[in-house]
Amino acid sequence: MTWFKVDDTAHAHPKLLKAGNAALGLWVRAGAYAAQHLTEGVIPGVVAQLYGTAPQARKLVASGLWHTAGHDCTRCAQPAQGDYVMHDFLIYNPTRARVEDDRAKAADRQQRAREKAAAQRNQERNPIDSSANHPRNDDESSAESDECSANQIEFSEDIAGQGTPSQSDGMDPSRSPRPDPSRPAVPPTEVQQASYGSTPTVPPNLTPLRDALTAAGVVVEWSLAEADWFRLEAIVARTAVPALVEHAREQWRRARSRPRSVRYFLPGWTALPPVPAGAPTAPCADVIRLDVARPGRVARAADMFAAALSPQENAQ
Repeated sequence: MTWFKVDDTAHAHPKLLKAGNAALGLWVRAGAYAAQHLTEGVIPGVVAQLYGTAPQARKLVASGLWHTAGHDCTRCAQPAQGDYVMHDFLIYNPTRARVEDDRAKAADRQQRAREKAAAQRNQERNPIDSSANHPRNDDESSAESDECSANQIEFSEDIAGQGTPSQSDGMDPSRSPRPDPSRPAVPPTEVQQASYGSTPTVPPNLTPLRDALTAAGVVVEWSLAEADWFRLEAIVARTAVPALVEHAREQWRRARSRPRSVRYFLPGWTALPPVPAGAPTAPCADVIRLDVARPGRVARAADMFAAALSPQENAQ
């Protein structure tokens, strides 16, 4: 990026005062154009017409800020016919050659900086290992082997403490014993069954519910926390066991996958209303179903006419 330089005293310069603010705006925009495109102060006529008006351009020429083709200023270059050149542009602004040279040097510095950074990153990712990159001589390796063999001292088992068993080897149950190849890694079957095959204990007042669910085909686990046991006891005391079984069977039927624990039914049982013992527990259980079908329209009409006739007429 290049800059169009304006002196800090330009606001009171006689030429700028003579040109006026409108023409000064054209002068600043044209100067920025020349600095960007490295024209060394030359302003094409189409650019002057784009940024300003013809009277503004004439004011700049009249005040000495611009020159047209054929001017007599020895410090400024001659523009083409129809173009303009800014007076003393190269005194305050660099030439095209200098700007291009500075840009080339900056690009070269940036390239070297990138290469240096890339080399540093590669060195950090792949550190140089002198022992791996440099071949070892046979003499050095043999010397090291001799030295290692000379430094190896044979210790007897008595010196190393291996002659007699230690007190901590298998005598202290609080510490983990050392692995013994003679011992099986898996405990005997009796130990496994005693450790993992125990059945959860169900309180006596909840045994009827467990047996009724099992008889109804709802087979689930009964491993509950202490709070869940208290919750289930309150539910059984409030609601009859048949009602709980009927509700569990319905949930069992509608479940996408078979419930594994009785804990699955606790939310639904909690929402059930109190059902006293001996009350109907299934939906519509208190409704008496009629096995006789309801008579049709023809049968009902015949009965109506038969009731309207006298006994003698019915006999005839």
